[in-house]
Amino acid sequence: KKIGMRDCAFCRAPSPDDDATALAMIQTRVAKKDPVAIHSLGRKYYHGRLGLQKDMRRAVKLWEEAAELGSIESLFDLGNAYVFGNGVQEDEAKAVEFLAKAAMQGHAGSRHNLGYIEAQKGNNDRALRHLLISAKMGDNVSVENIKNYFMAGLATKEQYA
Repeated sequence: KKIGMRDCAFCRAPSPDDDATALAMIQTRVAKKDPVAIHSLGRKYYHGRLGLQKDMRRAVKLWEEAAELGSIESLFDLGNAYVFGNGVQEDEAKAVEFLAKAAMQGHAGSRHNLGYIEAQKGNNDRALRHLLISAKMGDNVSVENIKNYFMAGLATKEQYA
């Protein structure tokens, strides 16, 4: 079998064909405190994949561990968990804290979500600033939201430029 883009990023072994082997590969990396693997395992629990039962609380615990080890994606997922109360009590302040940490490290989706939170509070100027930053980072949903702001008269050409 030819080695390709879907192979393991660490060992270049072909991707496993069964869930048990895939889970074992991830758990091997988790045991070595790999933040990407820990985040990935959290996602598997969040969605109930690879034969794991869906467990939001376990996902959050794994994302907390991965975030402590430097995973920006885990900060993003933690922020969203606190926004929507997935596996944790809804807490906007904590959500903003996690999303802001990820956004400051260049995560476009986190910046977009900060804009969403500000828009929900009626802070359209702050929301627009977050959306402009995430749009410049390549977030297409933010671009569409900015267009909607412009069409609704909530954004000016000067802000949009």
